[in-house]
Amino acid sequence: MTDVVATNETILVVGGGVSGMTTALEAAEAGKQVILVEKRPYVGGRITQLHKYFPKLCFPTCGLEINQRRTKQNPNITVLTMAEVASLTGSEGDYSATIKISPRYVNENCTACGACEDAVEAEFDDEYNYGLSKHKGAYRAHRMAYPERYVIEPAMIGTADADKAKEACKFGAIDLDMQEETVELKVGAVVYATGWRPYDANKIQPYGYDRYQNVITSVEFERMNDPMGPTGGKILRPSDGKEAKDIAFIQCAGSRDRNYLKHCSRICCMASLKQTTYATDAGAKSTIYYIDIRAIDRFEDFYKKVQADENVTFIKSKVANITLDNETQNPVLQGVDTEGYNRYATPHELVVLAVGMEPSIDASTLPEGVSINEHGFIENDGTNGGIFAAGCASDALDVNRAVQSATACALKAIQVVNRVAGSEG
Repeated sequence: MTDVVATNETILVVGGGVSGMTTALEAAEAGKQVILVEKRPYVGGRITQLHKYFPKLCFPTCGLEINQRRTKQNPNITVLTMAEVASLTGSEGDYSATIKISPRYVNENCTACGACEDAVEAEFDDEYNYGLSKHKGAYRAHRMAYPERYVIEPAMIGTADADKAKEACKFGAIDLDMQEETVELKVGAVVYATGWRPYDANKIQPYGYDRYQNVITSVEFERMNDPMGPTGGKILRPSDGKEAKDIAFIQCAGSRDRNYLKHCSRICCMASLKQTTYATDAGAKSTIYYIDIRAIDRFEDFYKKVQADENVTFIKSKVANITLDNETQNPVLQGVDTEGYNRYATPHELVVLAVGMEPSIDASTLPEGVSINEHGFIENDGTNGGIFAAGCASDALDVNRAVQSATACALKAIQVVNRVAGSEG
């Protein structure tokens, strides 16, 4: 059984991405007890799925390693993975949380040697790679995944493959009898750092994501360019596995549109600009179809650098729809260039939809009375008592702004539990 000690001077952080880890670390390093709850088998969130950050084009692995090391070394942080908040009741300084922890079927004896993975044959869609590849029934999501323990797919339980995994482990780490656990916690403040999810491109019917293999999303393209990703870092067309040399990027795919996402996600322009550098490095040409490019402050220099790249073309247009050239399997973009008012029907080998960000948590699962805006993000408007929203739980933010938001939420949560301590002192 998982043993967790918490009081009303403890801070509960829901979500273990960059915002959740930042909140937890800032509070813990200030001496506060923190319970960090993450629904995935590992912490780090969506930054672990990025190839590079913009605008510096540096790799997320460096900062991730530092945060994971700080987390490991801090006794004030308790990390619960494969865990979700089932209920949260109470008021500022006095919350009761019920946490449900799904079985990993691998205990703390695991050395991450990989023998269990080698022993099994069953494969499953790899959520980490957005379904572009498969992983074994015994797996570690990525090479830096923390906790450094394997996971057994629930569908494996009761199969011969599961028994093979158990037999292959020399350390007694495979426990096929693990059950779901429920943990009751008393906490003083709660920070939701539940992050974001990519908007479902299947809903954007005119762009044919659900029909055309060579129309993919920006998050899929990001994984494709990672050397440790599903294609080994090569930009391959899903239809035939050939390297794409003519790539279209469609901005605001579903965003700023009352039929889909009304809001601007802020990161999409910069993400596409960044991804053109991947294409250029691979010897490909890029065309960006855009409404307007939102690259202000420190991002403007990066925008100008991409504009100067002879391999990148900008077309000011909201693409009306995409059809398919059946012979080549090339998507054909249809629309009007709003600068010259010329109609176009242009084929490209691969199309990347810059899908927007929406909150990953369903508002109906939040405690009653928590303030939510029209886009589903939690409002830090002072009416939520000791509940705060960090990073993309509060708005569509890039990594830098998400970290700033998380630091602010850590300070607010600290103030709450300090008041509790003062009233009881």
